[in-house]
Amino acid sequence: MKFVFQFARIVGFCLLGEILATVLPLPIPASVYGLLLMVAALRLGLLRLEQVRETGLFLTGIFPLLFVPAASGVMELGSQMMEVIVPVLIAIVPITALVMAVTGCVAQHCTTGREVQRHE
Repeated sequence: MKFVFQFARIVGFCLLGEILATVLPLPIPASVYGLLLMVAALRLGLLRLEQVRETGLFLTGIFPLLFVPAASGVMELGSQMMEVIVPVLIAIVPITALVMAVTGCVAQHCTTGREVQRHE
């Protein structure tokens, strides 16, 4: 039952993100609003990490599985993708490297001077 309540809290923040994306005229995805709201609630103490930890760890554990439908859709359109493979690779490879580099720099900046905590 604990997982149901934790999942409900996470879904609640997703719903609030959807509402903000509908109301605000900014080009920001609802999922980003939801994540920002959850981070703000955690930082302000409105939500404790223990209230979402187990379900969050479960969801991040099955994260690759959530991409299976998208990957199967790409596989289905493989013949059409072959026509534009060179421009796609030219766009994807440098952007992926850039995202990885920026993410690494941000992660290093966030953990500098702090001991990395591991939750098992």
